[in-house]
Order: sequence, then structure tokens, then C-alpha cells
Amino acid sequence: MKKIEAIIRKSKYRVVKEALHDVGVNFFSYWDVTGLGNEKEGHVYRGVSYSTSDIQRRYLSIVVNDDFEEITIKTILNSAATGEVGDGKIFVSDVKECYRIRTGEKGGDTLK
Repeated sequence: MKKIEAIIRKSKYRVVKEALHDVGVNFFSYWDVTGLGNEKEGHVYRGVSYSTSDIQRRYLSIVVNDDFEEITIKTILNSAATGEVGDGKIFVSDVKECYRIRTGEKGGDTLK
């Protein structure tokens, strides 16, 4: 099993969510996060323009069986990209085990 963590633009969340559902990834968790990066967002307040290094993003945490790793990553890459600095990052790590709390069963079938 793999854990895929993606940090994406908040404006791309709906597109990414729908694309993931289309390929069969129907469960994941997400959080609104603030981070620092290379992108500098500009803001205008009362006609005065200023920029900040704090960037609002959405953090997705997805656990999939090994055979879904590639399609999940490709789906996020294709649906989250704008071609501009600040599109985000994807991190992949191994998941040793998974348990379903309700039944106590373990293994890859718990993700279905």
C-alpha cells in the first residue's frame, strides 16, 4: 500500500476531487493548510498592493493499494497543474499495514 500526500492549490481542489472519483479513488482526507514556498501571492487592500509568503493550500492524504499508485499520481498531476509556480507537491511513502476499525480486519482489502 502507498500513502500519497498532495499539496495543491485550493482553487484546483474540486477538479482534483472529481478526477480522483472518476478513476476510482473514492476516499481520502483533506485539510486547509498554510505554508511557505517560492510563490508570492499578491494582495490589494484599499488600493495598496502587498505580497506575503504565507500561501493557502489544500493538503490531501490518500492511501491506495500498490496497483492504484500510478493512476492516482497521474490524476493529481493532470488535474492540479496550471503550469505556474505554486502548483504544489506530491509525496509518496509506503504503508506497512492498514486496519478496519469496525471489523478488525487488516490488509489491502480494508481500502475497498
